[in-house]
Amino acid sequence: MAPKDTSLSLAIVSLMVHFRWSWVGLILPYDHKGNKILSDFREEMERKGICLAFVKIIPETWTLYFAKFWENMDETNVIIIYGDSDTLEGLMRNIGQRLLTWKVWIMNIEYNVFDRADYFMLDSFHGSLIFKHNYRENFEFTKFIQAVNPNKYPEDIYLPKLWYLFFKCSFSDTSCHALDSCQTNASLDLLPSHIFDVAMSEESTNIYNGVYALAHSLHEMRLQQLQMQPYLNGEGMFFFPWQLNTFLKDIEVRNNRSLEWRQTIHAEYNIFNLWNLPKGLGLKVKIGSFSANAPQGQQLFLSEQMIQWPEIFSEIPQSACSESCRPGFRKVTLEGKAICCYKCTPCADNEISNESDIDQCVKCPESHYANKEKNNCFQKYVSFLAYEDPLGMALAIIALCLCALTVFVIGIFVKHRDTPIVKANNQTLSYILLITLTFCFLCSLNFIGQPNTAACILQQTTFAVAFTVALATVLAKTITVVLAFKVSFPGQIVRWLMISRGPNYIIPICTLIQLLLCGIWMATSPPFIDQDARTEYGHIIILCNKGSAVAFHSVLGYLCFLALVSYTMAFLSRNLPDTFNESKFLSFSMLVFFCVWITFLPVYHSTKGKIMVAMEVFSILASSTSLLAFIFGPKCYIILLRPEKNSFSHTRKKKTHSSF
Repeated sequence: MAPKDTSLSLAIVSLMVHFRWSWVGLILPYDHKGNKILSDFREEMERKGICLAFVKIIPETWTLYFAKFWENMDETNVIIIYGDSDTLEGLMRNIGQRLLTWKVWIMNIEYNVFDRADYFMLDSFHGSLIFKHNYRENFEFTKFIQAVNPNKYPEDIYLPKLWYLFFKCSFSDTSCHALDSCQTNASLDLLPSHIFDVAMSEESTNIYNGVYALAHSLHEMRLQQLQMQPYLNGEGMFFFPWQLNTFLKDIEVRNNRSLEWRQTIHAEYNIFNLWNLPKGLGLKVKIGSFSANAPQGQQLFLSEQMIQWPEIFSEIPQSACSESCRPGFRKVTLEGKAICCYKCTPCADNEISNESDIDQCVKCPESHYANKEKNNCFQKYVSFLAYEDPLGMALAIIALCLCALTVFVIGIFVKHRDTPIVKANNQTLSYILLITLTFCFLCSLNFIGQPNTAACILQQTTFAVAFTVALATVLAKTITVVLAFKVSFPGQIVRWLMISRGPNYIIPICTLIQLLLCGIWMATSPPFIDQDARTEYGHIIILCNKGSAVAFHSVLGYLCFLALVSYTMAFLSRNLPDTFNESKFLSFSMLVFFCVWITFLPVYHSTKGKIMVAMEVFSILASSTSLLAFIFGPKCYIILLRPEKNSFSHTRKKKTHSSF
C-alpha cells in the first residue's frame, strides 16, 4: 500500500530547474524501483536539459566495491539519493563517516540524525533537502497517541517499557508490567519530536494504510460469505490467500467513504530542509512544496530565505559541468561529452545573444549593428561625406581655395593680356583652360554632402565633361606648338591650319565623344543612390553607386588616352626654339595627370565608404592642381616676380642673341 513515486522525478527535476542545477549525480538501489525511477529521471532531465554526472548503484557488499563507489563524487555539488530505509542504511552511515560536507543531498527518506550522533560538530547531511509525500493529517491517530498510556491499555507490553525509558518510571515489585512513581500527565506528545514524533512518518502511514486495507478486505470477504451461506454465521472464516486479492483490488478502486486513510495526495510533496549544525540539532524545516496538479509554472513553491545550505556554501550552490555562457556568447557542445558540457564562444560579427546559455546567436537586421558586448542591437547611424565632417570640410575648403586661386590667375592674365607671355601659345586656349579648371575644382563639391539622384548623375557627367575640355585644350595647345615649328609639313597645309585655327576644333570634337560615352552610360545604367552597411561599424554610409563599372572605366580611360596623346605631342615639341615655349610644362603636367589617375584606380577599388568618395575628390583636385601649377605657375612667376622678362624688348634681345 506504499504510494507510487509517479511524480517524485518531476518534483526533484523541477527543483533542479529552479536552482539551475544542470549537472547532478544519482545514487539508487539495484532493484525494480531503482530501474523505474532511473528511467523517469532520465526522461524528465532530458526534457529540461539536465545531465547526470554519474549513476551509482548501491552495492550489496560494501567491502568489494567500497573504493570504486566513491570515485567521481567530486564532479558535482548536488547528488540525488533514492531508496528506502533498509537499502540506504549502509550508504547513509558511510556518507556520515566520510564527512562529505560540501554536497547538497536530495533524498526521498527522512534521515534520523540522532541515531548517529557523535562528537563531531559538522554533519554530512546538514543542508540536505528531503521530499516527503504530503498526507492529510490523521486526527484520530494523533488523538490516540495523546491519550494512550499503560494504565489505559494494560495488555500492551510495550507501553510500560516506553514510559520507563522516557518518563523515568519504575517497575512495580509485584509485576514487570506495572509502573510506579509515574507522572499523571505523562503523554507521548510531550516528548521532543526527534525522540518520538507524534506525526506519522511515511513508513508508518504505509503500514497504517496496509493494515486498514487488509481489515476492510477481510470485512468485505466475510460479508460476502455470510450472504452466500447465512447458516455459517458465527463460525470462523476459511479462505485461500489468493482469494483476498479480489477484495484488495476493489478497495483500491472503489470510492468508499469510510476509508479516510485513502485520502492521500500522491502527486503532492512537502520539501524539508535538514538543519543539523551543530550536529545533533536535527531540525527538519518545511521550506516548500510541490503539486503536480497545479498549473504549469506554479507547481513548485519554495521559501529560499529559510534554506540553510552546507557550511561550505555562502550562497545558493552551483552545480554545472561548464560555466554559464553570459550574454554575448553562445554554447558549443564538446564532442563526446554530455550536452551540459560545452564551451562558450563569442557571437559572430553583427550577431547577439541577450540571454545566458544560448545555443545560437541572433543576427542583427541590416539596419542595426551589434554593440561591443554583443548583447543588443542598435540602430545604425546614417553617414555620408558631409561638409560637417573634418574630411569633407577639409576637401571643400581646398577645392574653394584652388578655385579662388584659378580665378586669381585668370585676373592676372586678363590684366596682362597685352604682354608677350600671355599672347604666346594661343591666348584664347589659355583662357578656356583656366575657366575649365575652375569648373574642375567646383565639380568636386558634387561629391560632398548627402547624395541624391541628381547629384549622383552630375558627379560623373560634370567631372567627365570638364576634364575632357581641359585635356582637349591642352592637346590643342600642344598641336599648335608642333604646327608652328614643324617644317616637315607642307607649307600650305600648315598655313591653312594656323589661319583657320584648326587645332581649336579638337576641343568640341573630343568633348562630343565624351558626351556620347556619358549619354550611353546614363541611358543604360546610370548612377544611383546606394547604401554601405558593412564598411564602417555602426553606420550606414549613403553614397553614389557608379551604376555601370564598364562605363565609368571607359570614361576614365578616355581621359587617360587624351592625357597620353597630349603628353606625346608636348614631348615631341619640348626642344623647339621659342622664348616662351611651354611644351616642357605641358608634358610634365600631363605626366602628373596620368600618374594620378593610374594610381587612383587600385586605391579606389581597395577602399570603401566615405574614404572611397574622398579618394575620388582628392584625385580630381590633385590632377586639376597639376594642370594649374605646371602650366600657369611659371607664367605667373614671370608676370609677378620677373616682369623684365615679360617685355618685347627682352624678347627681341633674346632672339638676336640666339641668331648669333
